This record gives sequence, structure tokens and C-alpha cells, in this order.
Amino acid sequence: MAYFRKRSGAWEATINKKGFSRTSRTFDTKAEAEAWAAVVESEMARGIFVSRQESEKTTLSEALDRYEKEISSSKKGYNQERKRISLWKRHPLAIRFLASIRGADLAQYRDEKIAEGYAANTIRLNLAIISHLFEIARKEWGMEGLANPVKSIRVPPPPKGRDRRLLPGEEKILTEACDTYKGDMPHIVRLALETGMRRGEIASMTWEMVNTKQRTITLPDTKNGEKRIVPLSREAVRILSAVPRRIDGNVWGMTQDAITRAFLLILKRGRETYEKDCKERRSKPDSKLLTGITFHDLRHEATSRFFEKGLNPMEVSTITGHKTLQMLKRYPHLRAEDLAEKLK
Repeated sequence: MAYFRKRSGAWEATINKKGFSRTSRTFDTKAEAEAWAAVVESEMARGIFVSRQESEKTTLSEALDRYEKEISSSKKGYNQERKRISLWKRHPLAIRFLASIRGADLAQYRDEKIAEGYAANTIRLNLAIISHLFEIARKEWGMEGLANPVKSIRVPPPPKGRDRRLLPGEEKILTEACDTYKGDMPHIVRLALETGMRRGEIASMTWEMVNTKQRTITLPDTKNGEKRIVPLSREAVRILSAVPRRIDGNVWGMTQDAITRAFLLILKRGRETYEKDCKERRSKPDSKLLTGITFHDLRHEATSRFFEKGLNPMEVSTITGHKTLQMLKRYPHLRAEDLAEKLK
């Protein structure tokens, strides 16, 4: 049976029913309290009631704090996820109780971010955190009655695999621009093109991983959570042999984010130099050169070159660490003109 009482301007509904623990919740109006009680008593009568008390007194912000401590902190992408969590904690939804968050709320969030010009993948990744949080809360935090609101909305699909490859003459401009940048970047960019290693894998390299005699780099813990041994070309060995040794044992003195920032600056410098040379030669610059390119595109370029050298998919996946051939299909993008040469 449900009981209602007014406390400090709000209405508290309490349900005491045999076989169930005492359940209560506070509402702004008596009508809301009565409607809630009716639903709960109906669920109890039908034997489908699951207590929502924990989710009704835990805010999204509190849940995000716990999620970061227990779940995110053990992820490889913790630094990036921590930033996303911080953004969510500043969102108006953060002060809401978990049980009160509906699909409509997240659909509104999605639409607002689209209108603000956020990339579909950014929105998708932000929503993925909330979705996983609700699943963890439901399965592990004693909130069995909590529904996952993300599952009730349309989430932006993942982006198509990039197919950006280096254009003719672009590698020369890029590496020359790297040479004007003091530090590790000239070696890092060239090594990425030789090995197809990810930015994080390169940034975390230590000299203990490198064996120039056997021409290998042993990556003990990759993005896929598995050990991988990357074979080195003679050019890759030459690049590493030219890198000064550091006292701390690391190969590079740059973080992942530092590599990204430096790469963007190098692209800017390279573009400016290229346009200046074109002006001096009185030729029109190619608007595509050094534009729309990311550091990850170097991995794409290297992987495609492995195929062009005649390596089969299994051999390429051994080098790059792609888990499935379906994933690897995104990368080759062999130039039609190169394939035409082979058909002669």
C-alpha cells in the first residue's frame, strides 16, 4: 500500500508491500507521486518490479566519478576518456539522477552537438561512455532496474575508413618540413612511414624494445591488448640508429599529444614553404598538398605500401597488428594506376 506525505514543499510516496523492501521517492506534486506509486505497485503485483532506489539517488556526475575510478582508469585510452568524462560532468544532465535520464534527453544532446558542428564520431564516442556507464551500473552496481537510455536513440554511425594517401611529391615536402623542426619529429615521421606503427606505439617506445641486429621492435602491450613484434626495414634501422640515446631509456621525448601538435605545425610549415616556392616559380600550388592529412594517415600509407611490395594480408596484419581481414580492407586502397602497370 502506498502512503503520501508532504515534506518541505515536496511530496514523498512510500510503498510497503509484503515480500518487497520499503520503497520511497520524492516528487514536486502529489499527482506525480501517485502516478509513480501506481506504476510500482502494478510491477510488484505482476512480479516484475526491480528496485530503482540506488539509481534514483545517484546523480550522473557521481556515477561518472565512480566509472572513471573503477572502469576508465584501467583503459588504454584513459587520458582521452578522462577528458570526455570531464565534459559530461559540466553538462546540465550531470546533476540529474540516473533513473531520470531518458532517451529524449540524450537525443537532444545528440542534436545539439550536431548543430554545434561536432563530428559524428565525437558524438558517438561521448554517448558510448554514457551507454557503458549505464550497463555497468545495471550489471555491477546493484541498479538492475535501470534502463540504458542510449539504446533507445539513433547514435551517429562510425565514420568510414579514411583513404587519404600521400600525393605525388607530398612525402618530399613533408619530410623536408620535418627537418626544419628540431627534435624527434623528423625520425618519428619517417619511422611511421616505414613501419605503420600507431602514434601511441611510437610514443611509448623504449630502447629495450628495439633490436637492430634482428631488425625488430617488440611491442609488449598494443591497442589490441596483445604483444606484437614489428619487423624493421633497413631504412627503419637506419632511422633508429640516427636517434640520440636518452638517459631515461625512452626512444623519444614526446607524448602522443605532443606528436600531434608538432605534426600539425610541420604541415603548416610545409604548406607555407611549398606555396612560397610556387610563387617564386610562378606556378599554381596544388590545393590538396599537405591538407586534410593526419598523423594516422601515415599508418594508412605505410600499410598500403606493404601491399604494393607484394606482401599478402596475413603478412601485413602481422606487421600492423590489425585483428581481422575486414579491418585490413580499409587500408590498402591501392592506386589504380599502379595496378594497371601490373596488368601489362
